[in-house]
Amino acid sequence: MYQKLILMGNLGGDPDMRYMPDGRAVTNFSLATNKKYKGDDGEWKSLTTWFRVSVWGKQAESCNQYLNRGSKVLIEGKLKGDSQTGGPRLFTRHDGTVGASFEVVADSVRFVDSRNDNTTQQVEEMTEDEIPF
Repeated sequence: MYQKLILMGNLGGDPDMRYMPDGRAVTNFSLATNKKYKGDDGEWKSLTTWFRVSVWGKQAESCNQYLNRGSKVLIEGKLKGDSQTGGPRLFTRHDGTVGASFEVVADSVRFVDSRNDNTTQQVEEMTEDEIPF
């Protein structure tokens, strides 16, 4: 069996990097994807789906260095089910409603931010040989 998931969205917060006991880097961040559609009432509505993303190795270090809250990225990876249920992780929001989030293990993270800050310019100015992943 094989699966591949492709997502484009914005980081919901700054990435969080740590090192495993064997020395491998892992960076985690939340990713929001948005869909706009016209409801039955004719009004435009927005649907946001949240994903928890894990990135490993040198790519994890690059994500931690160059990405921050609001950065736009394209993720390719695998969907990982909750270890207890096999489905998405369910949680209760502050207002009492139930929500779900999905976990993704990224194989590839592409920075697609178009902002003109120094971080984005630095990444865009790198040649393909200089990019650390």
